Amino acid sequence: MGRRKETITYPSGTFSASVHEGSVGAGLEFASNLDAQSGGVVEHYRPRVAYYMREQAGNFHYGRQHPMKPHRLTLTNHLVLNYGLHKYMDVYEPRQATEDEIREFHAEDYIEFLKRVTPDNQKEFTNCFFEFNIGDDCPIFDGMWDFCRIYSGASIEAARKLISGSADLAINWMGGLHHAKKYEPSGFCYVNDIVLAILQLLRYYPRVLYIDIDIHHGDGVQEAFYTTDRVMTCSFHKYNGDFFPGTGAIDEMGSGLGKFYAINVPLQDGIDDRSYTQLFKTVITAVMETFKPGAIVLQCGADSLGLDRLGVFNLSIAAHGECVRFMRRFGVPMMVIGGGGYTIRNVARCWTYETGIVCGTELPNELPAT
Repeated sequence: MGRRKETITYPSGTFSASVHEGSVGAGLEFASNLDAQSGGVVEHYRPRVAYYMREQAGNFHYGRQHPMKPHRLTLTNHLVLNYGLHKYMDVYEPRQATEDEIREFHAEDYIEFLKRVTPDNQKEFTNCFFEFNIGDDCPIFDGMWDFCRIYSGASIEAARKLISGSADLAINWMGGLHHAKKYEPSGFCYVNDIVLAILQLLRYYPRVLYIDIDIHHGDGVQEAFYTTDRVMTCSFHKYNGDFFPGTGAIDEMGSGLGKFYAINVPLQDGIDDRSYTQLFKTVITAVMETFKPGAIVLQCGADSLGLDRLGVFNLSIAAHGECVRFMRRFGVPMMVIGGGGYTIRNVARCWTYETGIVCGTELPNELPAT
């Protein structure tokens, strides 16, 4: 059944598109200008939206000083539910990914390590830490394997939901861990749920487009599909040769059959709303016209927002969300997934705002009681 566009009303205000409390209303003004330029929401497109959430995902903890806070997922889900967005989506509690499903991309010995190592027995595995890139960025924490299975299972289920035709758009804010490699974790990411989801999509769709608006280069996904012409990867990220992960130069274009199917848009510190969205729309319009994907995976890492703990861009929530709105208008089956984001109040607000965009609704400014 189609979803109708409707404004969710609360006693006061409209949802703020600026990045943090107390900021100038430039974000809202920018959002209004974007709507005027693009003609607003496409009314005839009323997608069926599948939303994947599992409360347990927000309970894991990387460590006291670690910037990755899964609790941001709990905050996001509470906002989504208390804004009433579940009325416009089919909400699912996904199953955990199986070992066989994770093995479709990751190496056997690496999977065995993830399954067996815990904070209590990690001394027995110290000889493996260098091999598997275990350290400050990727520590051993309680329930690590379960956490990987939860967010990966949701992305796999979201891909299958699109394939079945029972949803047009699918959201998994738990996913988007784009740095994980076949043999090792990287950049807070242990299992690459994006690669696992794309492998599912390729069973049905001839071509899949992956777009990454995280501030960090989507290196794990690019590496996985670097030699194929069935997946185009397009990453918008900070690049200076030193900023993590150090990859994503403009001349990284793929190889073999995959030559020219990897697109990198390296950006400098402080890029603003107008520059970013104009660049995004110009590049993606050309990509959609030439590649003609059957499905899209959009990674929405929120560390590209201004004031992020690790990020250095100057994007408002309005501009970040405009990328989602722009992709929605193509009417192509699409997965929308999470990623980075380390100022958790802004991550939750951004992803809630973008959930509203996916559903075709407008959110009020006033935060609901949660």
